[in-house]
Amino acid sequence: MEMNSLGLIELTSIAAGMQAADIMLKTSQVELVISRTICSGKYMVLIGGDVAEVQSAVDAASDSLEFAVIDTFVIPHVHPDIFPALSGHPNIQELQALGIIESFSVASLIEGADAAVKAANVELLEIRLAMALGGKAFCTITGEVAAVTSAVDAGAMVIADKGLLVNKVVIPQPRKELLTEMI
Repeated sequence: MEMNSLGLIELTSIAAGMQAADIMLKTSQVELVISRTICSGKYMVLIGGDVAEVQSAVDAASDSLEFAVIDTFVIPHVHPDIFPALSGHPNIQELQALGIIESFSVASLIEGADAAVKAANVELLEIRLAMALGGKAFCTITGEVAAVTSAVDAGAMVIADKGLLVNKVVIPQPRKELLTEMI
């Protein structure tokens, strides 16, 4: 199965989240990427596959469980850096400039991270999703200062348009001690 698209549904209910995963998998030919509880009692289901199949699955779950939906997305032609960044284990030896984008929702953060890496020549290091973060999410990016600034601005704009931006930061020449926080 070609995974050129990602879809996500973020819900207020754990039971509805498990039901959403089942609906999505029964509705369309998609692959389950992540299905789990997240902080503050929420649940997220992230799927991948062909754009039309992912859209169909997200729509079916959203329509059936509208009462519990916090946010959803479908990202066609998702940037390939998103997948390893979701694994949460960045393999970095040295930071150039460090960009951080922080969001109140998992869905908006992944959309913002995708926009950021598509906007400039940067490396997406990690996407942390609502675990021990009070339901928030953030991503980290590195590269040259100008590129990181452009990427962070582009990603933050996507999140801000949804009213879910917590903060955005660009740190030129970060101290090497920050690496230990990120590994």
